This record gives sequence, C-alpha cells and structure tokens, in this order.
Amino acid sequence: MDFMKENIKVFSGNANKELAEDICKELGISLGCCEVGKFSDGEIFVNIDETVRGRDVFIIQPTCSPVNDNLMEVLILIDALKRASAGRINAVIPYYGYARQDRKTKAREPITAKLIANLLTVSGTDRVVSMDLHAGQIQGYFDIPVDHLSGVPILAEHFKNIVDRETVIVSPDLGGVTRARNFANLLDLPIAIIEKRRPKANVSEVMNVIGDIEGKNVVIVDDIIDTAGTITKAAQVLKNFGAKSVYACATHPVLSGPAIERINDSVIERFIITNTIPLIKDRESKKIEAVSVAPIFAEAIKRIHYNESVSMLFD
Repeated sequence: MDFMKENIKVFSGNANKELAEDICKELGISLGCCEVGKFSDGEIFVNIDETVRGRDVFIIQPTCSPVNDNLMEVLILIDALKRASAGRINAVIPYYGYARQDRKTKAREPITAKLIANLLTVSGTDRVVSMDLHAGQIQGYFDIPVDHLSGVPILAEHFKNIVDRETVIVSPDLGGVTRARNFANLLDLPIAIIEKRRPKANVSEVMNVIGDIEGKNVVIVDDIIDTAGTITKAAQVLKNFGAKSVYACATHPVLSGPAIERINDSVIERFIITNTIPLIKDRESKKIEAVSVAPIFAEAIKRIHYNESVSMLFD
C-alpha cells in the first residue's frame, strides 16, 4: 500500500469532488492538491500544488453540467500534468458527456463524441476510464486504451433485496435490450421490452410491451436519465399493461429540466441511480436513491496501476 501511495496521484476538477474523495478513501490515499478556478472573464486556470513527476496520475472528472466548463477543466488539468512530467495520465470520466452525439442522423451534423475523444487524446491523455458509455462503439473513437466499466452489476446488486421471482426486467426501448438482458442475467429474471413506433408524421408514439408483465413487479433499466420524459411514460405504459409495481434504475442521473417533477409525479415507486454525476441539493427526491460507484472505480485504478486485468472485474 505504501508503494501505491507513493506512486499513484489522484486529482479532481470541480465536477464531482465528492466521488473523487470516496475513491481515494477506497484506495487509502489522499486526494491530490490542486486549485481549479476561474479568472474574472470566465477563463479556467489550474495550479497543481504537489510533484507528479514520473507518477501514475488519475483525474476524476465526469463531464456533466456545466458540461463545457467541466470538459475544459479536465483538458487543462491533463495539459498541466503533462507539462509537469507525469509518468502516465489517466482520465477517469465516469459520465462521458456529448456521448449521445455519436453518429450522423442527418446531413451536416457533427459527431461530437468523436471530437471529444480527439481533444482528450491530443491534450495528452494516455488512457480513458469511463462507465456505461451511451454507445459502446465510442471506445473506437479513441486511439488510446479505454477501460469501459459497467454500472449494471452495482445496480443489480442493490435490487437483490427488492425483487422477487415475480419480477420482470424491462428495457425502455429496443436499443437497451442488451443492457436489460445483462441486468436480468445477474438476477436470473425474465425481460420485457417496450416497443415504440410513430404510425405517421405528427401522430404521437404508440408504445407496446413485448413480454409478459401482467400482475408482475417490473424494473426499468436505462443508462442516462435526462429529462425523464421517456422513462416516466414507459412506467405509465407498464402500469396500463397490468404491472403491479414499477421500479427504475439508471447509471447516469443527468436529471435536467422537469426531470425531478416528472419522477415525483410518476407511478415509479423507487428510482435507483449511481453517483457518477452528483445530485444537486435542490434536485433531490424521496423516490431517488443513489448507490456509490467509488469501489469499482477504485478497484479499476488499482488494476490499471499494477497492469492487471480490468475485465476480470466483471467475470
């Protein structure tokens, strides 16, 4: 442990310092000393207040709201560490912002997820660690190693004391079927899928349920909850199709706009999230409960530092 304390340095911007401190507690080390602030015109400045020469450095910084400030913080931290002769720079980005812009869906549209990958690489990052990317293919946007962690085992473990044999795991759309299947496999439960279609232009979506949920408890599994419109509508559809009770979980609680009000007003009984993104005090809800991802990130950091397998975390 003394060897690790001597050779690992962990720093954080302002995005989620609480998670960074929790990860350091798991590692048995102190969070690195650095100042990340702003000049009066809004420019971000960074001061690293301890030596990093030759060290294995990890920067904990999700690119959540305010997205652009948090992104610039991590880029400037990386540049500062590179110029201070850090041995290896690992960007730990629990929530990878701009991930939903991962492909062109119409003409003259950017692929911003790729742009962010380029910025991180060019700034001097040697490795990226993230959790539940919106699309796994984003790993291919990097020409450096990416460790893609999963929040599904953490959420599934939490539900072991909630679900029973009459529970069905539900994917809120066709794109999330693999995630729901992985979640269901961990609990040995069946799955159902909400299928959405728009019959014609300017006609509202019709939602159907593929699978048997009548009289069952259901758990909706998603990766990102932004305005919570889709998941609260899905919960109501499940109720309409005969579900007994509806629970939900997601890895990244973006929770923008009317999200909290929608969750509070919905038929969802409990909403389990992780702390990849910090919950703002005025965005809390009695229905929402957070579980910590600090242990899995700390274990990943240990394994990366000692050049051990990270995939073994999920075996």
